[in-house]
Amino acid sequence: MQRNDLPAAVLWDMDGTLVDTEPYWIAEEHALVEAHGGVWTDEHAKQLVGNDLMVSANYIRAHSPVDLTPLEIVHELLAGVVARVKAHVPWRPGARELLESLVAQGVPCALVTMSWESLATAVVSNLPRGSFDAVITGDVVLHGKPHPEPYLHAARLLGVELAACIAIEDSPPGVASAVAAGVPTIAVPHHVTVPKTVGAVQISTLAGLTPEGLLRLFD
Repeated sequence: MQRNDLPAAVLWDMDGTLVDTEPYWIAEEHALVEAHGGVWTDEHAKQLVGNDLMVSANYIRAHSPVDLTPLEIVHELLAGVVARVKAHVPWRPGARELLESLVAQGVPCALVTMSWESLATAVVSNLPRGSFDAVITGDVVLHGKPHPEPYLHAARLLGVELAACIAIEDSPPGVASAVAAGVPTIAVPHHVTVPKTVGAVQISTLAGLTPEGLLRLFD
């Protein structure tokens, strides 16, 4: 029986929320653009945070001399980030502890990320088996964040009502996606500012947050 002080499920973003991989992505973007004789700025990098990877690849093509296809760009970036994650997983403060507490209390969790399967697998393989009941990656949805499809897909896989769940995000596209799907959303901004959004609350860290404390954030 579902406890009324716990969400029906928690839907987790990955990059920047569960793990601090944004610096890995930014480093790989710099390396790729500079290898093709271009210059990559922090402003360009911030534009890509939370995006669908194909959207990011097209942005790189439009703002640099990189003439690879969008798919080739995604594979180049992914390979570099996966290698970095395999060397060191940069967990965000409090994220792994909150996830473990949710699992221990029987709350279903889904990973909802715009990263592709190879990177999601590299991260999830460092967690106890069964940490996520579903994993939705950017290469299995037709429309990526900020479209609501990734979260709608997660709810279908878990068999839960979106309004009874909680999403945890760190970026404007991610928050927009979850809110558009009707999921009460916790925004934990990190590398980029997240605009105040109806349907979302903002906190500075997941450290110290308990499963029972999630719903109370929306009181």
